[in-house]
Amino acid sequence: MSLLAAFCAVAISLGAHARQTTVTPKPHFVPLRPALATSSVQLTFGLPATNMEGLHAALYDVSDPKSANYGKHLSKAEVEAFVAPKADSVKAVNDWLSQHGIHPEVISPSGDMLRIDVPVSKANSLLGANFTEFKDQQSGTTLVRTLSVTIPDDVDSHIQFLYPTTQFILPVTQNPRFQVVSPPKTSAKRQGLPSICSVDVDPECLEDFYHIPTAAANASSNSLAVSGYLGEFASEDDLETFFLAFRPDVTTTPEFSVVSVDSGVTTGNGTLEASLDIQYTVGIATGVPTTFYSVGNPFAEGFIDLANFLLGLDELPLVLTTSYGFNENDFIGSEALAESFCNVYAQLGARGTSVFFCSGDNGVYSFSFNSLCDATEFGPTFPSTCPFLTSVGGTQGFSPEVAAPFSGGGFSNMFARPDYQDTAVESYLTRLGGEFAGLFNQSGRAFPDVSAQSVDFITRISGVFELVEGTSASTPLFASVVALLNDALLTAGKPTLGFINPLLYSEGSSALNDITSGSNPGCGAQGFPTMEGWDPVTGLGTPDYEKLLALVTGLGA
Repeated sequence: MSLLAAFCAVAISLGAHARQTTVTPKPHFVPLRPALATSSVQLTFGLPATNMEGLHAALYDVSDPKSANYGKHLSKAEVEAFVAPKADSVKAVNDWLSQHGIHPEVISPSGDMLRIDVPVSKANSLLGANFTEFKDQQSGTTLVRTLSVTIPDDVDSHIQFLYPTTQFILPVTQNPRFQVVSPPKTSAKRQGLPSICSVDVDPECLEDFYHIPTAAANASSNSLAVSGYLGEFASEDDLETFFLAFRPDVTTTPEFSVVSVDSGVTTGNGTLEASLDIQYTVGIATGVPTTFYSVGNPFAEGFIDLANFLLGLDELPLVLTTSYGFNENDFIGSEALAESFCNVYAQLGARGTSVFFCSGDNGVYSFSFNSLCDATEFGPTFPSTCPFLTSVGGTQGFSPEVAAPFSGGGFSNMFARPDYQDTAVESYLTRLGGEFAGLFNQSGRAFPDVSAQSVDFITRISGVFELVEGTSASTPLFASVVALLNDALLTAGKPTLGFINPLLYSEGSSALNDITSGSNPGCGAQGFPTMEGWDPVTGLGTPDYEKLLALVTGLGA
């Protein structure tokens, strides 16, 4: 298990009238002092859904191109009916909290999540807890957590998860690598391959290489959402300068909207991640209405809050791209939280949103470039291992295009491999043979699903041009390709793509560029090799817009 795993032991005991859960954190989480009794702690309760299996079945039904219901995405009310908790669960939890003078806020459209904000003293009393400040000696992060919680027997079965209590999950991670470069020479004349991509990667290079159209999208009902965390922000000034340099064919720089969730920032100078994400969505999917969702909470609940915010809308964004993530091992001992986390993306997919997450930047060894590399087994990332979204890896080079060695990929230790992956993944495992036996879970959900260019993306950041690399670059790029495909579908009066994995694995491989060179050792000495077909480095391959367009517009014809 990776040193980033939050737990080394979980003990559960049943008292006469209550269930106690006790954990022992990894040694690098050091207790500092009891949390101040008058300080506030915010706790989220997840209640069991009425029929989550039914939602999963409905998601696959509308996402399978062989189904008669393909593209018939569910309504807001239909999704909420699957996810809503049973009345007795709502009553049991509310009655228990009311006995302690606590009245929770409903934070999800279906009513399956509640939140309380109480003094530490009251949380300790409610849960038989001892909330304490812990410091992670590896990252310097301070968490307020408890080593034990006790929940009454008549309430326990009505709670899916309670967070953050005994979960030592670090905040979201992402830090693409960059270097400052000289301002580019602007030219109104487009160059051609390969010279256009010889120095850096920009929209013109990607449009030529992946056959992406330069004409602006025009379907007014189209939409693309970009999520941001950690105080990241993108400026209109940087975007305008970026367009002047790299999209001279566009006379007026498109604008993007900003929406704050959990008190996320809405003004400021451009920062690295947000600038990259916005410039390579607006700059590729030009004309698609784009919204930057600035989320103020960098922990797991921030991701869940954004999904619940979107699920509360009558009209969802058709594409959501996220260039942040966690180490899956941090969720060991908190599987119910991870499942609920994953299920919010199943809800988005069922309503027609294509959800994209970066696969990570340390190859087989967890999430970030600066991660530790002394693990004794491979470390999958999360939520890329969630089966209800599309994970994007990274490539580099053009003649030929090969795997980026940092491209996150592997197999989940928590989520089983979904049926749609069976044929492709089994083929890879057969050819891999016994290599790396014991280092990964062969039956786990495999990732990434697809990939794209991820090195030397020139980006304007707070007035300076920088070259950026990481799956933070490939993810908004692939999401933008799907947004443009949706534009064509909307124009043709066809349903948009929604959850695309069943389509990609069953019929999409011929519309992708198969990557057969490279591996993903990350900071280590060994990584999975690429092979013909799917592999845990580049997935099924990189996009060819023209082939994908022919595929998706031909569905149901």
